[in-house]
Amino acid sequence: QVQLVESGGGLAQPGGSLRLSCAASGFTFSSYAMSWARQAPGKGLEWVSGIYRDARDTSYAGSVKGRFTISRDNAKNTLYLQMNSLKPEDTALYVCRRNRGGGVGPEVPFDYWGQGIQVTVSS
Repeated sequence: QVQLVESGGGLAQPGGSLRLSCAASGFTFSSYAMSWARQAPGKGLEWVSGIYRDARDTSYAGSVKGRFTISRDNAKNTLYLQMNSLKPEDTALYVCRRNRGGGVGPEVPFDYWGQGIQVTVSS
């Protein structure tokens, strides 16, 4: 069955960095566009970034563009999110998602997601 397992979260100071990983299994990872989304306490799910199946296209929310970098290693069935210059407003539960269809933008549907990994940015 499809499984997506996030790791690499934790506590960072403002201006710091974290690298999230998403280990995928149960499907042909290289055939799917993927995305990251996040949910802050008391708020809805916010799309963060998407990446095409072969990484030739990527997309970012305006709030993270220039600070976050999405990437993937299809040989390792792993999706990544490098987060630099972290801000307190980046605090959220970050979720790895398998896109339904080939799109990578903010409104692309998805069909599977992981349990999420907490990122907390605080002094």
